[in-house]
Amino acid sequence: MTRLASVQDIERLYALRGDLTYGEGVSQVEHALQCACLAQKDGAAGSLIVAALLHDVGHLFEEELEVPGRDAHHELSGAERLAGLFGPAVIQPIALHVAAKRFLCATQPTYFDALSPASKTSLRLQGGPFDAAQVAGFKRQVYWREALTLRTYDDTAKSAIPCNHTFAEFAPLMREVQAGGAPIGA
Repeated sequence: MTRLASVQDIERLYALRGDLTYGEGVSQVEHALQCACLAQKDGAAGSLIVAALLHDVGHLFEEELEVPGRDAHHELSGAERLAGLFGPAVIQPIALHVAAKRFLCATQPTYFDALSPASKTSLRLQGGPFDAAQVAGFKRQVYWREALTLRTYDDTAKSAIPCNHTFAEFAPLMREVQAGGAPIGA
C-alpha cells in the first residue's frame, strides 16, 4: 500500500480524483471541504479539522473503490496511507469514523433514522450497529470522542450548496499538524 508522503501528494490526489461522486449528490472533494468547514466553524482543534478534511481519502484510490455488496474499509486504508505524515490526533479519528457510525446506531435510537439511504446501505456492509461488547470496546479507544465529532460532520456535509472554500486553503493547516510539527489544539 502506497502511503501519501506529503501535503502536495494529498493535493494532487484530490485534484486528480476529488471529482468522483460521493454518492450523496456531492463530489468527494466537496464533501471533504464541507466536513472541514463544519469542523472549523465548530472551533475544532486543527488536527480534527484535518481529519474531517481527509476522513474519506481511502475512497480516492482505485483499488479502494466500493464494490457493490462489499465494504472496502476506506477508513482503514485512508488512515494507513496517511500514517507517517500525520500523528494519531488526525489518523485515529479517520480510522474510527465508520465505527463511530456503528456506535451511534447502537447507542442513539434516532440516529439510524436520520441517516441518508446511502449511509444506511453502507452501515449494513460495515457490520451494522455495534453490540454491547463492541460499544464498550469503542469507548476504550483513545480518540473515540473525536471520532464521534468527526462523524457528525460527515453526516452533515452533504449539501448541494458548495462551502465556497478550496482544498488549497487547508494546505497550510495540514502542514502545521503534520507528524513532525506541533499539532494545533491537540
